[in-house]
Amino acid sequence: MHSTEIEIRTGRQAVVHDLTREAESFLAGAGAGDGLLHVWVPHATAGLAILETGAGSDDDLLSAIDDLLPRENRWRHQHGSPGHGRDHVLPAFLPPYATVPVLGGSLALGTWQSVCLVDTNVDNQVRKVRFSFLAG
Repeated sequence: MHSTEIEIRTGRQAVVHDLTREAESFLAGAGAGDGLLHVWVPHATAGLAILETGAGSDDDLLSAIDDLLPRENRWRHQHGSPGHGRDHVLPAFLPPYATVPVLGGSLALGTWQSVCLVDTNVDNQVRKVRFSFLAG
């Protein structure tokens, strides 16, 4: 298995960060053929999603998270900025892992699909993402 970890700067606002280019670069460097790409975010307050970006879906996802998990002080987990407890609930809805088929060294994503890091934690500006390729 070939594996590497990268850092992503997410900043001080909730973000959907497209990881597809980084994933493709990793696969090229790994000499990938057919197999599986596993993406892992080793954080308690971030998740991964496969969705369309750039046409409003990324903003819609962040709005839906705000509706479902509002940033307010109702959360029992109280350290950090106000409402930070919701960031710890996020990975139950958007898991910190995703696995994507790889065919001929390319991600087998649908036409408009991207692999995205979803980070609502405004207290942590740097995230680690691990890519692992398992040849098939």
